[in-house]
Amino acid sequence: MRRTRGGTWVLRAGVFVLGALFVVLGGVLIVLPGPLTIPPVLLGLYIWSTEFAWAERLRDRAAEQGQVAWQLAKRKPVHTSLVTGGGLLLAVFLVAGARRFGVVDRVLGTFG
Repeated sequence: MRRTRGGTWVLRAGVFVLGALFVVLGGVLIVLPGPLTIPPVLLGLYIWSTEFAWAERLRDRAAEQGQVAWQLAKRKPVHTSLVTGGGLLLAVFLVAGARRFGVVDRVLGTFG
């Protein structure tokens, strides 16, 4: 496909759209209850990095920051576990509260 100018453009556009789908999915997962928000964003960034230099630089920077975060987490495993567990408990309580009080239905009702 790269042999023609049009083929290169189609390939780049396809890579952009596929990467964007995963990045948008990660963005949607931020507001919806559920785990795994970051992996789709990283997958979209990885897909983009196969064609775009700016995405490769972002991916490399994210990998470096991930390594730094991992090293910091290993220094204080108890603290990291407590903070992570507390965050997960808070998320569970927020989702349970939103369901209990019908927050999603109320928000959708104001726009619908």
